[in-house]
Amino acid sequence: MRRITWVLAIIMSVALVLAGCGKKDAASVVKDLNDVSDKLESKQGAYQGSGTMTLYTGEQPQEYKVEVWYKNPSYYRISLSNVQKNVTQIVLRNDEGVFVLTPSLGKSFRFQSDWPDSQGQVYLYQTLLHGITADNNRQLTEDGDNYVFEVAANYQSSALVRQKIWLAKKTYEPKQVQVSDSEAKVVVDVKFDSFKFDPEFTKDSFDMQKNMATGTPSESTVAEVDDNGNPVSSQADGEEASQVTAELGDFGVIEPDYIPAGVKYKDYHKIEGSNDHAVLIRYDGDYQYTIMEARPLDRAVSLAPGTLIDLGFTAGVLTGDEQQTLTWMNDGVEFRITSANLPVDEMMQIAASMEAQTGK
Repeated sequence: MRRITWVLAIIMSVALVLAGCGKKDAASVVKDLNDVSDKLESKQGAYQGSGTMTLYTGEQPQEYKVEVWYKNPSYYRISLSNVQKNVTQIVLRNDEGVFVLTPSLGKSFRFQSDWPDSQGQVYLYQTLLHGITADNNRQLTEDGDNYVFEVAANYQSSALVRQKIWLAKKTYEPKQVQVSDSEAKVVVDVKFDSFKFDPEFTKDSFDMQKNMATGTPSESTVAEVDDNGNPVSSQADGEEASQVTAELGDFGVIEPDYIPAGVKYKDYHKIEGSNDHAVLIRYDGDYQYTIMEARPLDRAVSLAPGTLIDLGFTAGVLTGDEQQTLTWMNDGVEFRITSANLPVDEMMQIAASMEAQTGK
């Protein structure tokens, strides 16, 4: 009887030791993640992932298909496809600069930026790794085959406060990300359905013209701009624009659902004689700003040096110093919010509130 007791005790002790050896603490996992990050920065560093991103910023959830390509040293291709509207935009970085492309419309924005070095995106693996390793107050739990980290959110919008990141235990591939606001409400939810390290990319995978060729109705070019970042058009361009906008027609006025506290709607008017059906909406109060909406020329447009702003549903471009302009494209319409005192965070909330709106 005493021998059986000793045998059981030994078996239980061995089982506990083995269980302890197989389980990692947060420090061990973070060390492994630093190694993964170092590998991505090496000459062979690359990955490819895809999934679904759901935004809960409006009355109805908006769903997007996301595809992310990365190749060292600084080549990126992010494709965002609106499931409801069947519109795809591509954020591209290569040796020529940073581009925001809408291939189906033949339009592109090009600007000088260090993106994404100074701005993280929830669907970028490096951003997730940095969020985990940089937060000394990180919390680690386990969910089946995944590690789950809860850390601070460090994105352009101050409304995003916390995030939960699911990583596969064996490979550290991202499985899911949930970003929440100050009330613990999930605002962004990304679920990866595939992720692969060290994929083989072709030579032109990150080429602007190659990516524009998909769904482009005509050959795309990059136009010249003036000192204010506005496209310089010729008479021929004007004639072409008349034909294009005549086919597309008037899109009405798309008004934001969100107006900052202390601000009131002032007025709006159509810009007479414009070939792109441009309208101007003005707001006054604690902040003064205008929203310009137009269907631009059916050609590519190059902007002055700016900053890429992640709006969730698309990428915007922020230009200007004393007077700033946030520009983005949505469903063939170009939007511009311009103000001398409106914070960028407020611009982002206004833009998000316009995403699901239709012209009135």
